[in-house]
Formats: sequence, C-alpha cells, structure tokens
Amino acid sequence: MWSIPIASANRDLMACAQTGSGKTAGFLFPIIITMLRNGGTEPEGGVRGRRTYPECLVLAPTRELASQIQDEAQKFLYCTGIASVVVYGGADVRDQLRQIERGCDLLVATPGRLVDLIERGRLSMENVKFLVLDEADRMLDMGFEPQIRRIVEQEGMPHGDDRQTMMFSATFPANIQRLAGDFMRDYIFLTVGRVGSASENVVQSVEYVEQNDKLDALMRFLLTIQEGLILIFVETKRNCDFVEDILCERGFPACSIHGDKSQREREDSLRAFKTGRCPVLVATDVAARGLDIPNVTQVVNYDLPTNIDDYVHRIGRTGRAGNTGAALSFVNEKNSGVARELRELLEESGQEVPPWLNQMTSYGG
Repeated sequence: MWSIPIASANRDLMACAQTGSGKTAGFLFPIIITMLRNGGTEPEGGVRGRRTYPECLVLAPTRELASQIQDEAQKFLYCTGIASVVVYGGADVRDQLRQIERGCDLLVATPGRLVDLIERGRLSMENVKFLVLDEADRMLDMGFEPQIRRIVEQEGMPHGDDRQTMMFSATFPANIQRLAGDFMRDYIFLTVGRVGSASENVVQSVEYVEQNDKLDALMRFLLTIQEGLILIFVETKRNCDFVEDILCERGFPACSIHGDKSQREREDSLRAFKTGRCPVLVATDVAARGLDIPNVTQVVNYDLPTNIDDYVHRIGRTGRAGNTGAALSFVNEKNSGVARELRELLEESGQEVPPWLNQMTSYGG
C-alpha cells in the first residue's frame, strides 16, 4: 500500500516488495481513481478498424497471476463503468476476443497472448496511459523480455512522458534495472522489507533427508499437521504427479498443478485447494509466484530449488498479508550448490541453522 501515494502523484515507480504485501491494490486503486477522474480517452490518431484501445495495461508472467489481478480489478471496478478483460495463453482465443469487443479499458495480459492479439490487429497499444509490469523479474526469468520490449517500444505505445509506468519485482537484478531505466523516467525506487529477503512472518526449518527417504519424511510430517492448507513444491512435472498419486493412495486428499496440466485442470486443482476440499497441493514452480491463496499455513520444499530467489518466492506463499506461516525444506548433498545461500538467508532471518548445514557449507557448499 506504500505505493498508493506515489502512484496517485502520477510518478513512475519501481517497487521491490515481498509477496503478499498488498501490491495489487497498491497499483490498481490509484490507476482506477485517475481513470474515473479523467474520463475515457481516445488515441490521437483516432480509432481504426476492429481494434480495441485499452487505457491501462497490466502485464503478468502467468495465467494464474493474470487471473488473480483480473479478479481484484473487477471488485474495485464494480459499478464504475470501467471494463476490464484478462487474456492469456492456454484459453480459447475466440472467447477472449469476444470479451475485448464488448469493451476493454483495463487489460490484464500475459506477454505471449498479448503479442498474438496485437498481430491479429485486434488490440492497439496507442492509447495506453498506464503500464504495470507485475512480477517483472519472473517475466524476464521466463524469457519474455523480447515480447515485453516489443509491446512497449514497437507497437505505438505512448512514450514515457505520456505514460505512467510501474514495475513490481521481488528482486532487483541488473536486467530489471536496465528495463526500469529504459521504460521509466525519473522513477521512485520503493522497497518494502529487504530486497530479496524472506518474509519475517515465516518460520523456516530445514531437515536433512536423503533422496530415497523424502516420501517417508513427508508422510511423517503430514501426520503432524492438524489443519490448514499445505503447499508442496517439487522440481519436475513427473515427480509432481508421482507425489500426488502416493499421497492420495495413503489417504491424504491432494491435488497438483504443473505446466502440462490443461487450463481447466489447473483451475480445478486451485479451486479444490482454496476451498479445502484438497488441503494438500503439490506444485512445480509454475505456482511459485503470484498465486495469492489465502490461509496457506505450511510450505514444504520436497525438492529444494537450485537458486535462493526461487526459495524466497516459494516460502512467500505462506505468511502473507501479516499472517504467520511455516516452511519446511528437505536438504541433502544434492543441494550443496544453494546450501551456503540458504544458510545465510536463515541467519539473516533470525532462523535456526542446524549444525549439519554449517558443516555442509564449510566445505565450499
């Protein structure tokens, strides 16, 4: 919410914030208020053909995050007369085109699908007055920089002086700094918490578990949990399905989400998890960022990620919006490449560092 006065002053903003810090409302509120105050606008060159000319564009890395932003936008836009639409890959493009044709002032999109609709001649960037890049570091990690640069720099979008731009990122590496420098003018840099740090609301614990013992360790742990939603991260799609199947066989109501699931399957799994019908969700990193699932009490890193930023984002699924949460990670020699950074993060967050982790990192891990 710290971003609201900055955005309301029509300043460009580069915000680094821990997940779950209310950033979606932080950019939607001031944009919607300004749009209501100014009334509708049309591009200088006029409207051409069947194109739709949104005034606000929000780019997001995944269809799940894009859908969540759209859900929030629709709440805030109720009875305002401002129309919002979400477009993303993996869904029926004809249905999305019909929604756009009915009116689209605020567009939430994933980069790939947006480029597709621009190429079809159905969307124009010439009237964009507000540009938001949410989870910008994730979009770059996923290889979307060429599409983002095309959308912003080559499709007639108003330049920086005629457009307000806001970027949100959990980290601020060199490629994000370059993007901010290219897209924004005289921007304010806002940090909420420490950049790249774990949420202080999450109690982190690590357990040394050999690869072949992980399943048994997971079962023992799940038997200690009485209530709440449990999010389990694995590294591969195959392992995701395997762990889900074993959990169901052993009486734990579980569902899964990964990149090979259809859009309907992913949405069904998320719905079952959110409602508590399946209180255990097994996921690959497709769910690691952006998913705002209330009441996740426990994150389990069944497979530890290969870099510390992904670890931070994974455990950020719990302890959101001021609530407390817990994260358990299974670690063994296979994870020696990230062990030192994990130890440093635990120390920085005031968490307990087990002796075996100190020993592992003392040998160059």
